Amino acid sequence: MSTLIDDSLPTARQGTVFAVIFAISFCHLLNDMMQSLLPAIYPNLKAGYHLTFAQLGWISLAYQLTASLLQPLVGFLADRRPAPFSLPAGTLFTATGLLILSAAHSYWALIAGSCCLGLGSSVFHPEASRVARMAAGGRNSLAQSIFQLGGNVGSAIGPLCAAVIVVRWGQSSMAAFALLTLLSAAVLWNVGLWYKHHGLSRLKLARSAAKPHPPVPRAYVMRGLPILLVLIFSKYIYISSITNYYTFHLIERFGVSVVSAQLHLFVFLGGLALGTMLGGYWGDRVGRKTIIWISILGAAPFTLMLPFANLFWTEVLSVIIGLLMASAFPAIVVFGQELLPGHIGTASGLLFGFSFGMAGLGAAALGYVADHQGIGFIFQLCAFLPLLGLLAAWLPDLRAHERLANSSR
Repeated sequence: MSTLIDDSLPTARQGTVFAVIFAISFCHLLNDMMQSLLPAIYPNLKAGYHLTFAQLGWISLAYQLTASLLQPLVGFLADRRPAPFSLPAGTLFTATGLLILSAAHSYWALIAGSCCLGLGSSVFHPEASRVARMAAGGRNSLAQSIFQLGGNVGSAIGPLCAAVIVVRWGQSSMAAFALLTLLSAAVLWNVGLWYKHHGLSRLKLARSAAKPHPPVPRAYVMRGLPILLVLIFSKYIYISSITNYYTFHLIERFGVSVVSAQLHLFVFLGGLALGTMLGGYWGDRVGRKTIIWISILGAAPFTLMLPFANLFWTEVLSVIIGLLMASAFPAIVVFGQELLPGHIGTASGLLFGFSFGMAGLGAAALGYVADHQGIGFIFQLCAFLPLLGLLAAWLPDLRAHERLANSSR
């Protein structure tokens, strides 16, 4: 990996380094595939440990909080003192979490394993997003979407692995997936070498070679960041309802098997993966604010129909919802990075961390609601969340600000 760049060329002119972006995207795939095994086996855990939906929600909360609370701190520290080899080191937490989950015989062991999984994510995401930015060569939305695509594909594969392997061979088979952390660590070690020898200098030279950007007004930051966080709230609470409780909804409403329900979840997550790629591609062309507006608010008609659809249309609507909602996140991350120039790690850690935190809190709260009101009710309730996409209209127009500032020089 360290020889991916021709050192005879000026670093700032080398453009997009797709080999690095695809490498980090592949590791994102492995990371999120292993992370998604946890919610994929919830039907098995509920039956085997006689858990309530609220207890499943607490497992999700334990995972998501450890995955979220440390991310802004990791990103802040990376901005101050980059740590290229923290990426392979973070895989140790993921491996430990899988091993604990595979051997767990109590509810508290499940909580402990979930926390270790979350720590693996908290170390991985801010620095990996930073690497994607280093290798972007100015094509920031595209690089971010390829990086996100790997994660979404991994999340989609997780339920398939659970259906084919874990359901058949049992909870202990999760230990086999810990071996994948060795592959991820090897790739990330090479990415770390590129990061150390080329990435940081490349990012600095690219900034110095680019046109100086006008400073972002404080009012834009104070207005834009809260809106981005509310939009993440709407997106990730809804996605949490699907990833944690969609299989139960299908089993209860349509009487499908656990394996069939996990295959339907795979279809939804596949829509998320495709939507991430499309959102990044169009974000560089039509503007990130436009993509955010369309993707979140545009999902509302389909989320409102989903609770009342038959099995066929439930699957169709889930794919459309996944396509639309996933297309927003690369644009949200890059928009946040542009609001905080010079603090890429902090912005990435804040947005990734908040998304994980909202998913965890949503899972816990929705589990409590499901125990008291039923699974079907939570999908009717969450259907209104995409209407918060209306707030995207108040996001600051950074392109117009830059044009106005340049014309006044």
